[in-house]
Amino acid sequence: MRPNFWKTVPPAKMTREEWEALCDGCGKCCLNKLEDADTGEVAFTRVACRLLDDQTCLCSKYEIRKQIVPECVVLSPGSLEEVAYWLPSTCAYRLVHLGRPLPKWHYLISGSRDTVHEEGMSVQGWTVPEYEVDEEDWEDHIIEDL
Repeated sequence: MRPNFWKTVPPAKMTREEWEALCDGCGKCCLNKLEDADTGEVAFTRVACRLLDDQTCLCSKYEIRKQIVPECVVLSPGSLEEVAYWLPSTCAYRLVHLGRPLPKWHYLISGSRDTVHEEGMSVQGWTVPEYEVDEEDWEDHIIEDL
């Protein structure tokens, strides 16, 4: 990967490896969200996608996730403009899209994949799997913006 690529290379010009490296492994994008149809406001819940491993904060079936969860949004440089609004405020994809710096706990800055968890910036250990909560009860699990 090119040094500091996230600062100098637009997403559309990143290699696949660089694009994937932007993910900080927080797991926040795998939380189910509720979007108000009238206002477009997005509320995060602690109800996680059934494929999220809430200890590693990674998708347990990443390569085939769309086959198992058809509604899963696969981020790409081409889709970023349209989906950035529902990504968590700390998401590196969103930050790069907005021209903002990565946080100090992002592993590309800290050098460690554990920093995101050590700083409490991941969903590690506090999600509820979606198969344990009826969709009509997701409102009971709304959390603050991440």
